[in-house]
Amino acid sequence: MEDNRIYYSYSEYLKKKYGEKVYKLPVNLPVSCPNRKEGAGCSFCAEEGTGFEAAGAMVPVREQLMASREKVEKRYHAKKFIAYFQNYTNTFLPLDTLRAYMQQAAEVESIVEVCLSTRPDCIRKDYLRAMADFRAETGLEVSLELGLQTVNYHTLRKVNRGHGLAEFLDAVLAIAPYKFPVCVHMILNLPGDTMEDAKESARILSALPVSMVKLHSLYIPKKSVLYQEYRNGRISICAKEEYLERLAEFIALLRPDIAVERLFARIPEKDSAFCNWGHSWWKLTDEWTALMKEKQYVQGVHCDYLNGAALNRWGL
Repeated sequence: MEDNRIYYSYSEYLKKKYGEKVYKLPVNLPVSCPNRKEGAGCSFCAEEGTGFEAAGAMVPVREQLMASREKVEKRYHAKKFIAYFQNYTNTFLPLDTLRAYMQQAAEVESIVEVCLSTRPDCIRKDYLRAMADFRAETGLEVSLELGLQTVNYHTLRKVNRGHGLAEFLDAVLAIAPYKFPVCVHMILNLPGDTMEDAKESARILSALPVSMVKLHSLYIPKKSVLYQEYRNGRISICAKEEYLERLAEFIALLRPDIAVERLFARIPEKDSAFCNWGHSWWKLTDEWTALMKEKQYVQGVHCDYLNGAALNRWGL
């Protein structure tokens, strides 16, 4: 991490890895989620998932990537890109089908990585072996994004996540031998969670072979189960100031080499009943940065609990 940085950003991580700025190009596949197949899905998830930035799922992968690449190239003069299979659970596909989609992405010029967004309960060794074969054959990196959201397994049950903490631990440990970079999605202010949950989340991620974290402040899509609970006053959302405090403590506890991809949520205003307390993400970032400086915090300043903490404290 650079000396003047408060945290290790994802853009810095990519620049260090690839030697220049790299941009993600969203890809939307015709895939669902086991949690939706088996029930109503996560209470905070809308029917369209998170693919509001991507093209329609029936548009060929190559066509999606070429269109997005052209826009980003013109705007940012970018030369390297990540094919980001973003929406829903991308490993919830037959293995041959998933591999074919990945191969289509590999055939697009300037793609250096394929990133698959998925769930902890949709990671299996045959899929991991196929990804390793793809990496060896194409020379492209493969990374995985796992939606965890919170380490509080009581909250996971309340939001109908469809898995607990054990499945997440199993997935991360299964991925580790293949050395795929792992990014974990976290929401630091789910209803029922506290500051202690936010702090324990940072501690657990830091103790595992995790490369990145993507943080979201809770947003409530209008087409979600959580929206009904919010509208009827059955849930409460912590104040903005509390979220900023949780975020500060999380980053202070987070292992310094874990890249941070995002600090606050992003969703189109028209689709959201609640997002970021009515503030822009850049305003919240300014407030949080000021808080970090006030506390004299940088990423990892309190990461002193690993590698035999008690022995270290006693000088043994």
